[in-house]
Amino acid sequence: MTAFPLDEIDLRLLTLMQVDATRPLHDLGEQVGLSPSAVQRRLVRLRAGGVIIAEVAVVDPRAVGLGLTAVVLVQLAEDDAGRYADFCARMLAEPTVQQCYSVVGQWDYVVVLVTEDLASYRRISNRLFVEETAVLRYETLPTYERIKAQLAVPVSTPS
Repeated sequence: MTAFPLDEIDLRLLTLMQVDATRPLHDLGEQVGLSPSAVQRRLVRLRAGGVIIAEVAVVDPRAVGLGLTAVVLVQLAEDDAGRYADFCARMLAEPTVQQCYSVVGQWDYVVVLVTEDLASYRRISNRLFVEETAVLRYETLPTYERIKAQLAVPVSTPS
């Protein structure tokens, strides 16, 4: 994908929207020096251009009983496109999987998931990584403390 053409105002809007996408148009306009209707037109353009792909509520996992976040390193048994596609489909379908990355090196994937506790993690990991014959091995890194968790992308003004 080639970079979408963005000017300084677009970048400032993106920064503001990543902090709080519920801000009223007039507040955003005051911050970037545009009318609410001009802000709306820019946001429509950014959404249509695939720059803004979602606007979601960020929920604290602990507030809904999900006290364990685990990082799981996964190596598949064979280097096969079909197995990779099947693994990705399972990760996409699993609600406890928060993030999944294909990586280069000794591991094939890094998976971040949230569960209630260690016992529920064990049930889920058995289903996702043990019962699945495509997985050769996996290593779990239960997290101790959340230091930073965000999806905001750093944007800067053009040079």
